[in-house]
Amino acid sequence: MKNTFVHKNAILGSNISLGNFTTIENDVIIGNNTRIGNNVTILSGTRIGENCDIHSNAILGGIPQDLKYKNEHTFLEIGSHNIIREFVTINKGTISNVKTSIGNYNLIMSNAHIGHDCIIGNNCVVGFSVGIAGEVQVGDWSNISGLTAVHQFSIIGEHTMISGLSRVVKDIPPYIMVARDPLQYLGLNLVGLKRRGFDSNKLEELKAIYRILFQERRNAKLALHLIENQFEATEERNKILDFVNHSKRGIVKGYKE
Repeated sequence: MKNTFVHKNAILGSNISLGNFTTIENDVIIGNNTRIGNNVTILSGTRIGENCDIHSNAILGGIPQDLKYKNEHTFLEIGSHNIIREFVTINKGTISNVKTSIGNYNLIMSNAHIGHDCIIGNNCVVGFSVGIAGEVQVGDWSNISGLTAVHQFSIIGEHTMISGLSRVVKDIPPYIMVARDPLQYLGLNLVGLKRRGFDSNKLEELKAIYRILFQERRNAKLALHLIENQFEATEERNKILDFVNHSKRGIVKGYKE
């Protein structure tokens, strides 16, 4: 290791690999078997789990790019088994949520940015040069394709697929694929759902629910009423109803012919 700096109060687990010119500040905790490449900067308040792979020039735990931040003691928490590629930047939290949280088994591709107070679930893919503004929530198994911009406070449901070069300014309910500009529902995320073990009966149920919500041109209140009364209560139905009912930004629209 050449010109690597590790603060004396940083806590590093066993079998940690550190590259050249890497800096690890005070109040950092890193779990076992994590690999850290060259020129990586890990700033105060960062917590990283086990078996992560952090590539060159990543900057983790930078201060929030938010004017309300006044040097409060906040955190970035990253789980285990994550791959964080070159030049990724992830900011820590503000007084709003105290921490930015990244789950487990995520792939964050090069040049991506994740802003303050975001909550990223497990098994997500954040593509090349994706920009995620502050206080965004991303559900498990979501895939955000390259060069997408996500507006602050947006909520992205689990098992979603977002096309590359997208502009996310509305919430995206779970299990669906979205594309075009403005962003629209194009159908279920069939490839992802099949990979996750959703059977044909479950896929037909989800298609029927989203047909009412997106394709039959009803207002959202009536559509939700029909879904609640025409489909038996299942975990997936209930998640869709809860998501739409609690969306503050409104959800994406159905596609137009």
